[in-house]
Amino acid sequence: MKIVLGAGTTQFDGWISTQQDQLDLLKPETFEAFFQGEQAEAMLAEHLFEHLTLAEAMIAAQTLKQYLKPGGWIRAAVPDRNFRNEEYQKLVQVGGPGPQDHPAATHKIVYDYKQFCAVFVQAGFEVSLLEYCDERGDFHYRYANDADGHIGRSYRYDSRNDHHRLGMVSIILDAYKPIIIPRELQRLD
Repeated sequence: MKIVLGAGTTQFDGWISTQQDQLDLLKPETFEAFFQGEQAEAMLAEHLFEHLTLAEAMIAAQTLKQYLKPGGWIRAAVPDRNFRNEEYQKLVQVGGPGPQDHPAATHKIVYDYKQFCAVFVQAGFEVSLLEYCDERGDFHYRYANDADGHIGRSYRYDSRNDHHRLGMVSIILDAYKPIIIPRELQRLD
């Protein structure tokens, strides 16, 4: 089972699109009711974690880990605090622009890549960065299989980007739930 969290109108073949009332990152009981003892192979969270405080994000990551199979992953993306683009930073800032119904109006944090990785590492995940800007604002990108989770607000897929200019990027990572190998099976002699 592959789950898109907070999907809105997003639909992908082979993925189950969910809304906040079905799977609320801050209400573990919604996960219990949805999964009913099952676990997901993968989850996708595009631009959700910035709507939580840092403390809430750490709790959410722990909840997600409980509902992933060992070896399963979460592909997650958030706006990037280190992206050197003034228009972008105004758009993604805490409190965001425009009316209260604009999605950015509920942003509670704008992450840098170290903070965002730490959310998942502290929950016990192994993390692999796919896209981010470093402290100097230099953009880093590593190819990722789109079948493992499509991120629209990314270098590859956002229409605001072209070969000469970046207009929209995200911090994108894969967080893997480790496979625990029993100690007696770890020996190779």
